Amino acid sequence: MKPAAGPAGPAGPAGPAGNEGDPGGGNGGPDHDAYDLYRRGMELLGRGSAAAAAQLLERAAAAEPQSRSVREGLARAQFDTGRYAAAAGNFRRIVEASPSDDYAQFGLGLALARTGEPGAAAEHLALAAAMAPDRRHYSEALRSVRATLRARTRAGGEDPENSERPDSDA
Repeated sequence: MKPAAGPAGPAGPAGPAGNEGDPGGGNGGPDHDAYDLYRRGMELLGRGSAAAAAQLLERAAAAEPQSRSVREGLARAQFDTGRYAAAAGNFRRIVEASPSDDYAQFGLGLALARTGEPGAAAEHLALAAAMAPDRRHYSEALRSVRATLRARTRAGGEDPENSERPDSDA
């Protein structure tokens, strides 16, 4: 269920650009260390060193717990290292603070799918696909999760607590 290639987002696209919640801003103030950790972590993530990036980004998140950018980078690094539950937790924090963040909805959906929660994953992927219908990888991930739900239903292994109506595709 990996979307199109790009710098190490949930196995694909880079997160959206933007400065809201960016740590420190590189101004040399008290947040400078957090900004430096963030910048170095994102460089490592971009080069494919997700485990090393996660270590730096965890420190940046401890210093700047409300930073959306740090949380997103950390979630991406966690996803890329197979720490799907941790990634889901960080994407969930972003979604709770900003429900209209399509990329965070997408990342949360992918992480939930990898933790074996396809019903919850489909909900977040459907929101992401509805918010950004031009991002084909969102719809492709949603179709894949819905196919998983249909297969489980046909196999009789449906969990009513964690399923969605499998009657439509994105």
